[in-house]
Amino acid sequence: MRHIILDTETTGLHPNQGDRIVEIGCIELENRRPTGKTLHFYMNPERDMPEAAAAIHGLRSDFLADKPIFASVAQEISAFIKEAHVVIHNAPFDLGFLDMEYQRMGKPPFTQMISGVVDTLIDAQRMFPGKRNRLDDLCQRFGIRNDHRKLHGALLDAELLADVFLAMTRGQNDLGMDHPQELLSSQMNLQKSHLPTDLKVLMANDTEIHLHEQLLQEIAKKSKQPPSWLQ
Repeated sequence: MRHIILDTETTGLHPNQGDRIVEIGCIELENRRPTGKTLHFYMNPERDMPEAAAAIHGLRSDFLADKPIFASVAQEISAFIKEAHVVIHNAPFDLGFLDMEYQRMGKPPFTQMISGVVDTLIDAQRMFPGKRNRLDDLCQRFGIRNDHRKLHGALLDAELLADVFLAMTRGQNDLGMDHPQELLSSQMNLQKSHLPTDLKVLMANDTEIHLHEQLLQEIAKKSKQPPSWLQ
């Protein structure tokens, strides 16, 4: 079975409000073994980079100015991930951005190109209820070195997530993904017929709120003192 470990970095939290992808990193696994094939792009978001986002991943407008826009690399992304099972930590976040990028191009959603999704955050919450299950937490829990991770980075985080995914699924051949209807509680089966594309987000959902809180905590760490909105 072919899995693509995927991560993105963005200008913010809300793709439906103009935030864009600025980096994507993908790693291919075949039958749970790395093939050595990767895909990695930095992208010009065609907008400013908020300082709060830059503090998380270190990517600023001057660095991204000469990078390709998403539309110019979308075909390569599509070819790399087509019909794979995609592994993402907090999948709704990345998928929301990817779907929106393809929608801007007038193309079918990203989620219609793939066979299914493994959300390692959901799986970790089931395996370790009541514990923190960020990527760094899981690396520590499984003894995966991540001391070189000073900032978020899509390819670096995909590499770490690949190790986490393999550790979490040790002893499992395919997570049962041949029968995704049995895994709806922890996996997202993204067949075309199950994904209406005309839904609009009217307010932040729990995932977005949780991610926003994480972002505020990261900002607090960077500033070395709690900002006023956290006091």
